[in-house]
Amino acid sequence: MLALQGDFDAHARAIVAAGAEPAKVRCPAELGRVQGLIIPGGESTTIGKLIARWDLEAPIRERAAAGMPVWGTCAGMILLAQRVEDSEQFRLGLMDITVRRNAYGRQVDSFETDTDIAGLTNGPMRVVFIRAPIVTECGPTVEIAAKVDDTIVMVRQGHLWGTSFHPELTDDTRLHRAFAELAEQRW
Repeated sequence: MLALQGDFDAHARAIVAAGAEPAKVRCPAELGRVQGLIIPGGESTTIGKLIARWDLEAPIRERAAAGMPVWGTCAGMILLAQRVEDSEQFRLGLMDITVRRNAYGRQVDSFETDTDIAGLTNGPMRVVFIRAPIVTECGPTVEIAAKVDDTIVMVRQGHLWGTSFHPELTDDTRLHRAFAELAEQRW
């Protein structure tokens, strides 16, 4: 997982609990040794600046173009989006989606709920939203994998995933297990 800023340690614990081995990525050489990349929640502007400072922008784009699975959670999804409403901030632009930052409001408006996720068995998943973005528009190759009410909160575009919520903050490791399996199959 990208370990520049944000909750990468919680993702590392979830990956271990899912039966896989995490690796922290802070430079291009470390990126070259992973099978998949999780871009965690945190502060998207800060993570974007650090990606640029550590010369990770081109290597992430190249690995993603070559088929490496990349999963952005919360701020990570903002960075994966091609378009961010009312913002010109840095983004990798890998997914054909438009997102709205802080769509659920401020930190005090954080909440948890249950939702069904396409392809995930054994019932709904508990999802945690903290100053979360939402997806407001999807391109034709983007699959909507989960909604809360009528709001899009998870998307997939082939080997690229985006979630508005923080799956690393629950004990449910099904998404982390599915992502680890995808990474293992593709690389």
